[in-house]
Amino acid sequence: MSDSRIWTRIQPVVTILLVAVVIGIPLWLVVVTAGKSRGEALTPDLTPPSDWRLLENLGTVWTEGRIPAAFVGSVLVVAPAVVGVLVLGSMAAWILARRSGRTAAVLYAVGISGIVLPPAVVTLVLLLRQLGLAGTATGMIGVYMGIYLSTVIFFVTGFVRTIPPSLEEAAQIDGAGPVRVFLRVVLPLLRPVLATATILICLYVWNDVFYAFFVVGGRLDTLPLNLFRVASAGLYLNNWHLIFAYVIMMSLPLIVVFAVAQRKIISGITSGAVK
Repeated sequence: MSDSRIWTRIQPVVTILLVAVVIGIPLWLVVVTAGKSRGEALTPDLTPPSDWRLLENLGTVWTEGRIPAAFVGSVLVVAPAVVGVLVLGSMAAWILARRSGRTAAVLYAVGISGIVLPPAVVTLVLLLRQLGLAGTATGMIGVYMGIYLSTVIFFVTGFVRTIPPSLEEAAQIDGAGPVRVFLRVVLPLLRPVLATATILICLYVWNDVFYAFFVVGGRLDTLPLNLFRVASAGLYLNNWHLIFAYVIMMSLPLIVVFAVAQRKIISGITSGAVK
């Protein structure tokens, strides 16, 4: 048997083992630590607890960790930021995908430059102060939209190019204007790629603590900021069982979103890769 055939047969096994090591071990560490008592969790390891206290620890974090208020703060920031960046990014991507020439190419390069060029935090904070938006949810939403607009443009532009222009031309013949063509024809066809962009941006924004700390830190509680505060407080200092329980609670909404939209996410990734 040739080496290529042997590798073809063992490749799925190797892939499963790698996934189990890279993803399974960290997940197991989080779950078992969250299920331990304070004494057992002082030094986190992979050994299971002698007495599972996962539900008890989750309940303690829910009541004492101010998770409901922090959850509301995260939703107030994440939902408008994601919706806004998807709408503006998809509209910009549609225009760029349907235009040709050097000007369109330059605008596209500028539009996706945010993927490789990180924003300057000091400049952002100073600009928000000049606009009177420092420390506000509106300012935080604007920051997230500016940061991740490039990601949406990059994903959606390649997908729009796979849509036949004849569909839009038929709507224009029927008297539809640009806005109606986009809303009635283009936008429904973008659902798979928008599902992909949604889960990616939600993942980035939901878990962000770096930009939130500088923009709204101390004025608005989000789940990551609240976790930082809880982990630094004397009551929870070195209480790894409660910190890991908080991580589980914070991750549950994203797990639900991914479970519901996983088919569209995979479809969006593969469709966008065609071009």
